[in-house]
Formats: sequence, C-alpha cells, structure tokens
Amino acid sequence: MVHAQARSGGGEAPASLNEQRRALPDQPGVYLFRDRDGRVVYVGKAKSIRKRVASHFTKAQVPSSPGHAELVAGVERIECVVVASEAEALLAEQSFIKQYRPRFNIRLRDDKSYPFIAISLDEDYPRVYFTRERHRPGRAYFGPYSNAKRVRSTLEVLAKVFMFRSCTGPEPGRRSGSPCLDYYIKRCEAPCVGYVSRADYRRSIDGVIDFLSGRFRAIERDLEARMRSAAAEERFEQAALERNRLRAVHSLLERRRVANESIGTFDAVAVAIDGRDANAQVLQVRDGVLSDRQSFYLANETERDLAEVGEEFMLQYYGGHASIPSLLVVQGEVAERAVLADALASRRGGPVTLRAAERGEKRRILELAQRNALLALDQERLRSERLRSRRVEALEGLQRALDLDAPPIRIECFDVSNLGGTHTVASMVVFEGGAPKKSDYRRFTIRTLADAADDYAAIGEVLSRRYSQWERQADFSPHDPAYDASFASLPSMVVIDGGKGQLTAGLQALRGFRERGVAVVSLAKRLEELFLPGKRTPVVLDHSTPELQLLQRVRDEAHRFAITHHRARRDRAMTSSLLDGLPGVGPARKRALLAHFGSPEAIVAATREELQAVPGVPAKVGRELHGLLHRAG
Repeated sequence: MVHAQARSGGGEAPASLNEQRRALPDQPGVYLFRDRDGRVVYVGKAKSIRKRVASHFTKAQVPSSPGHAELVAGVERIECVVVASEAEALLAEQSFIKQYRPRFNIRLRDDKSYPFIAISLDEDYPRVYFTRERHRPGRAYFGPYSNAKRVRSTLEVLAKVFMFRSCTGPEPGRRSGSPCLDYYIKRCEAPCVGYVSRADYRRSIDGVIDFLSGRFRAIERDLEARMRSAAAEERFEQAALERNRLRAVHSLLERRRVANESIGTFDAVAVAIDGRDANAQVLQVRDGVLSDRQSFYLANETERDLAEVGEEFMLQYYGGHASIPSLLVVQGEVAERAVLADALASRRGGPVTLRAAERGEKRRILELAQRNALLALDQERLRSERLRSRRVEALEGLQRALDLDAPPIRIECFDVSNLGGTHTVASMVVFEGGAPKKSDYRRFTIRTLADAADDYAAIGEVLSRRYSQWERQADFSPHDPAYDASFASLPSMVVIDGGKGQLTAGLQALRGFRERGVAVVSLAKRLEELFLPGKRTPVVLDHSTPELQLLQRVRDEAHRFAITHHRARRDRAMTSSLLDGLPGVGPARKRALLAHFGSPEAIVAATREELQAVPGVPAKVGRELHGLLHRAG
C-alpha cells in the first residue's frame, strides 16, 4: 500500500484545492477530505482517485445536489492512499470510515448503541450475555441487532435450551459455594460445583454458536439424538429434559418459518432512500427459517444513490458480523458490484455471491425487505413530524405563558450540585428548538465560595461566569482556538433550577442578558412553580401541557449533568491517596496495588514481602515503596 498526500510539504502553506486536485494520482485508492480544522469530513474510494475527486466538485455545481455542495464548500485539504486493487480500496475506505466517522459518509445512526450477543470464549466456562461493545479480545460477537428487546428474548430462549450460566465474572459460582436458583429450575447445569464437566459445558456453548449462526437443523438433530440416547439408557428425566428443549426449538423455528428447507441459507438486503435519510433491512434466512429481521436507519448527507448506499451499508454491517452467508440476495442496482463481493469474500474467507432474485421464494423475501424499508422511512418521517410539531407547540406555549416577545428557541438551564458542601459543581445544558444540543453543554467547578454549601452564592458565581464568557467571546472570530460557540451564543431564556432565592441570586449576574431581552426564570421542583422577576406569585402550568413538560426535561437534564460531574470529582478525590506522587508508582501500578490490597490502608500495613509479590509491580519497586511508606510514617 502506498500513501500519498495532495498538499505541499515541509512547513509551507497548503496548496490551493485546484493544485491539490492536479497532484492526485490516476490510480485506485482511497481519498480523504479534511476541513480547515483538520477533521476528516468524507472518505471515498475510486478506480482513479483524480477522476473521482473531480466528480465531487462537478456534482457540487448541480442545484439538485445540495449535499455535495455543502461537502465541497468545507474541504480545505485532500489526502489519498494508493492501493493495489479496487477490493483493497473498498476495505481501506471502511477502515478509515470506522476510524474517523466522517459526517458526509453513509453511516448507521447511533451505531454505538446497537446491541450484540457476546460469548466469552476466553473463559473456561463461557458466558453468553447482552452487550453494546465489541472490542474485547477472546469474545465472539453476534450482531449488530436493531432491537434490544428481541435480543433479550432470544437470550431467554437460549438459556432454556442450552442452560449456560448466568453468573457474572470469569469464574462460575458465588461465595456460598452452593448452586444458585438457576440450577434448581433447570436453567443452569451448575459448573460452579462441578455438576457438569468443562467439555460438556463447552458443547452447550457450541450449540449456542450454532443457533446464532443459523445452523438450526444441526441443533434439532443433536437434541433429538440426545433425547433418544437418554431414553435408550433409561435416563428418563434427562430424556424428558431433552424433549422439552427440542420442543422449545421447534416452537421458535416454526413461528419463524417462511419457506421450506430447500430455500437454504441467505440474507436478503434491501435499501430505501428518501433525500438525506435511508433505511436498510436485513432478513436473515437460515434453513428456510427467518432467524431475524434487522432495521437500520442511515444518514445519507450527500444524497448518494441506492447502489452506493447499499454497498457502504453492507461493508459496515458485515464488517462486525461473526458470520457472512455465502449468498446475499440484493436489489439489482447493488448486484452488479463485483468489487463488493470480492471484499466480503475476503472477510468471510470464502466465496460470497450477490444475486438479484428474479422469481420464486427469494424474490418474495427480498420484496418483503424492500416494503419494510419503505415503511420504516415513512414511519420515521411521521415520527419526526409529530416530534417537531410537539416541540413547536411547547415553545409557543412557553411564549404565551411567560408573555415573551418570541418563542424561546435557545434555552439554557443551570443547576448546582454538592454533597454536604463538598466538591460543589454546576452544569449548563442547552436545548435548541426544543431538543437537547449536547455539544453546547458545559460544566463548572465552583471556585470562590467561602461557604461551599451556599447554593445561592454558587448559582450567582456560575451565571456571572456565563455572562463574562459571552462578553469575552466577542473578541474572537469563529476560527480562533479560544472561540467557544456555546458561550458565544445569546440564549433566549435562562432557566435556574430552584426557587425564588436562586432566581434572586442569579438576576444581578444576568443583568446584561436581561437588558438584551433574555428571559430569566427559575423552576422549583416540589410544586413545579415558575418564578419570574418582579412577580410575587409564581406561575403554575398544568402538568399535561407540553410547555411544562419541556421545562421539566430541561431541568432534569441539567440535574443529571451536574450530578454526573459531581460524582466524577468526588470519585477522583476518594481514589486519590498517599500513593499519588510516589516515585515508581504511576496510574497502572496504583491500580494494581489497590486491586491487590483493596485500600490504601492495607497497602501501608503490608510487609515488604507482600509488596514485592504484587502482580504488575516489580519486586524492586515493592521494596522501595515499603521503605518510602514507612520512612514517611
């Protein structure tokens, strides 16, 4: 693989975009668009990097491609990587997309939160569990799945059939040394007390893997053989247990059967597009059984066509999949992409065929996937419209209730958090258009209080700092490193979590905001009363109104954000100890010592020999640590 960069070298200023484009190679590879801040905003692959990049700039001139115009307008630098083949370029592109998560590429919305089923194969008695991460070595991951409820339901069925342990931790069991309730209700074979051998337990885990991989007929045959064997040996209780397992599998599969077994194993993948939104449906058919249906919403910022969206989706989806079927039934526009088949084949370790079904059961299932994709987009549009309408209604309701000149588009809410006057912090959360804008959230550590438990003084300090920051931002341009877009924005309304006292404490600090038309209110939690400046009686909104529900969401989010910051500071203070700053003891060795002894006090009480024997701490460091601790008393 050859790396190239279309920019001037050394300490020179970057070349113009036209010069960078002319310097691009006429070879297959991957190109990266970076903005003025150095962020990667788009990653693409091409047979010819130079021609493909030129097509972006050409398409940006077309009025019907606003997404491309927006993309190109922000490009400051172009980089490229030359590779040997198109398939290699496709895989490199996905690697860069995963690394940089560019805004303008096709991507799964909220892909960090998709659930997986994980199996801890690195343990003697593996666990099977629900997770949302897939980075730990020694684990087999199945997914991503689009429905967490369905994943938990599947795990419940698998636990009945294969009786794997539910206890957490690398070793099975609990401190009592006796089996838990799962053993007595036939949900676990109690490996913790040796009631099942490691080999037999591992066979059950192999069954789970077979099930999640879609080898249903093999599971049915195995359960039936075990049932007959137990009956022949007159182990009738075991035979009845195997029979019940077989029935559970039969029942699950029959409910999902969509065709006879001869249809085989494949995935039907369909994509629907609507402007910058897209939806992909994956129907997984295993031995004629619809084992699962996945629905994924995609961001399509540059409004790319169905073939490109389908290609990028399949690379992202199957990139994290434990098993790729040898046949993918896809729409005709995607089936022509031989390079995609080659890239998936290299990941599978065997041939992968992309086929556009023209007749029969496969076509029927693909059409079902297409209808589901279109229906999902329609439902998403309706949900978005209802949500937008409700937000507008809430903002207009606030305008009426508080007699404002305009709906409060930007609402900032402040909350103070402390515990017994210690580690006092505050939060600022921002809602724009009735929705949280998390990039504008800010945290504050209270600095100047004589009495750390004085909430009134704390809220006064925070609001004073907020206004000072707004004034300070006027000295910076948006491209200045010191510029803060959140502090530079003028709010429409400031909400203080608290009652009349908190409002009074904040009014003086926000005099400059109020002179510019910013509304300032406080929301008391007990009766949900709204206190306004100059009014003796609070405003009480009906609990069913969208305007009060919006304010409650804003207030609760500010409280959550403040509590999270407070707990983090408190935890850091609690874990700081006399080990901090000692020579030879960094964060990793500190963690090893605390994990081994349990507390700083136990470390001080340890003998030299015990300190020398701590895993992860060299014996020499242990000896020196003992001397330092006891010399210091």
